[in-house]
Amino acid sequence: MRISILLGGEPVGIFRTPGEVVAEAVAAERDGFNSAWCIHFSRGMDSMTMLAAAAQRTSRIELAVGVVPTYPRHPVALAQSAATVQSLAGGRFVLGVGVSHRPVIEGMHGLDYSSQVGHLREYLTVLGGLLGEGEVSFAGDHYQVEAAITVSGTSRVPVIVGALGPAMCRLGGELADGVTTWLAGPKSLEEVVLPATTEGAEAAGRTAPRVVAGIPVAVDGDRDRAKAAVNQTFSFYRTLVNYQRLFAREEVDGPADVVITGDEQTVRSRIQDLFDAGATDVWAVPFDTGIGTGATRDLLAELVASR
Repeated sequence: MRISILLGGEPVGIFRTPGEVVAEAVAAERDGFNSAWCIHFSRGMDSMTMLAAAAQRTSRIELAVGVVPTYPRHPVALAQSAATVQSLAGGRFVLGVGVSHRPVIEGMHGLDYSSQVGHLREYLTVLGGLLGEGEVSFAGDHYQVEAAITVSGTSRVPVIVGALGPAMCRLGGELADGVTTWLAGPKSLEEVVLPATTEGAEAAGRTAPRVVAGIPVAVDGDRDRAKAAVNQTFSFYRTLVNYQRLFAREEVDGPADVVITGDEQTVRSRIQDLFDAGATDVWAVPFDTGIGTGATRDLLAELVASR
């Protein structure tokens, strides 16, 4: 059971420079965190470039991205980039991929967003071949690829799938090393994410999958202030179909009911609830309720030290 820390501020609406995020990776390693995850926001910095720079300034901490949208980036191009980052990171890099959302893929990129499961199955097949054996010969409905890559000094790149529903979770277990979620509470983890991911891994004869639960966290005992901050920062997720389904499954009204806030004991307990529901990792995303994030980060560092 591991606790990872956020690199960057895009999930909470804060845009930092790549240099500032690299400095955050250095600070996370210094403070004892064994894993740090960033996101790949389609309107922000290129996460792979930033992590390559962070790899040169760190030596121990795992560096991961969750997730790079698949549709805009060909799997051969992503495999080249990932293998290069892995060489620079000395085996500490984890690649997250996912299909993103219709408004991003169709509305922003102008790409076809149909057949998400079929698309991702083929994408993972091509990507896995290139990141594993270094070559792939594949002909499918979405990709026809005859390719090989050579990146000196690299090693196998673990791949994690961004997933919320059962079909994507099964793919994460079958064709990747596990899944990462966002805003999923214990109910979804226990009833959907873990069973589906495990089913996929067992069917493919793979080892037990990694389940990374991404969740915003704030130590603040003022419930009204915390709820107001959650509604201001994360209300956008109410507009996305995938999260509407998630909230319905959780039987909650929206982000305020799944984001972790409260005093230190409450935050500790709710993080443990995610582990008890099957998460192997909790990817904590500190956010400011109006009193800063220092107390939240201190608590997370304390939890890391105690594990």
